[in-house]
Amino acid sequence: MHVHAQHNHRNHPSGSGTLYIALGITAGYALVELIAGMRFQSLALMSDAGHMFSDAAALGLAAFAAWMARRPAGMRHTFGYARAEIVAAFVNGMAMLIVVVMISTEAVKRLLDPPEVQGLGVLTVAFVGLIVNLLVIYLIDRGERTLNTRAAALHVLGDLIGSVAAITAGAVIYFTGWKPIDPLLSILIAVLILIATIRLLREALHVLMEGVPSGLPLAEVGKVMAQIQGVRSVHDLHVWNISSGQIALSAHVDIDEIGQWPATLELLRIALRERFGIAHVTLQPEALGGINPGLHARVRIVPSENHGGDAD
Repeated sequence: MHVHAQHNHRNHPSGSGTLYIALGITAGYALVELIAGMRFQSLALMSDAGHMFSDAAALGLAAFAAWMARRPAGMRHTFGYARAEIVAAFVNGMAMLIVVVMISTEAVKRLLDPPEVQGLGVLTVAFVGLIVNLLVIYLIDRGERTLNTRAAALHVLGDLIGSVAAITAGAVIYFTGWKPIDPLLSILIAVLILIATIRLLREALHVLMEGVPSGLPLAEVGKVMAQIQGVRSVHDLHVWNISSGQIALSAHVDIDEIGQWPATLELLRIALRERFGIAHVTLQPEALGGINPGLHARVRIVPSENHGGDAD
């Protein structure tokens, strides 16, 4: 007997309009910074433009995911299209690694042979960029706060550091004429992009490999389920992300009598939803009847630690 708790695979669109506005502002000013950086010979400004383009990609990813989430599940994609955001995040992360290499290579060249940089122009454009970043964060914060929008906001927040670096480079060159500050700060921006990109790739891979969601104590989930009235034990426990913010769980549940299952299932669903935020639940009851519990002492509540926490 297989019982599947009722659920809906479709996401509800949230904050997509705000994301599109933020995307347009960010991408537009990134282009302005790129052109200004080429005009004023500022690598710091061009690398900050690269960072803003990465912000635009993150915002575009969130908006794209909101659009894809509107598509219903079908016979070929029974979980819907929510995981498209994870694939897009991974592709975007790999592209940003190329950007980091390009910025770092050009920075080394400019350290060896610094070109003329118009400090005042860099200072002015970077300051406006700082204002743009603050505006984008404000817009995102006004919308509904989901995992996607929080990640996008953090990405834009990191770009604030890049804008400050570009402002610093412009000010130093304008007042002191010390040119190496521009490529040095460009390397700093490249490092910031690299850190954010590695984090993004790790999270995307973790979801694609159907790992246990970060911050979710798998052992605790199993214990809570096993303590529900009518449950003898829990095994074959699996917990994974369908996509960001969508957690799914499946397990086999040993119970004394199959007639108790409807009430037990409802208690399990409530506990999983309220304690861990897990709404997508698939549970298979296995009635033990009057079998001696000692014969089932080998049944695990959760996977053993030597499996690295992966459900099997």
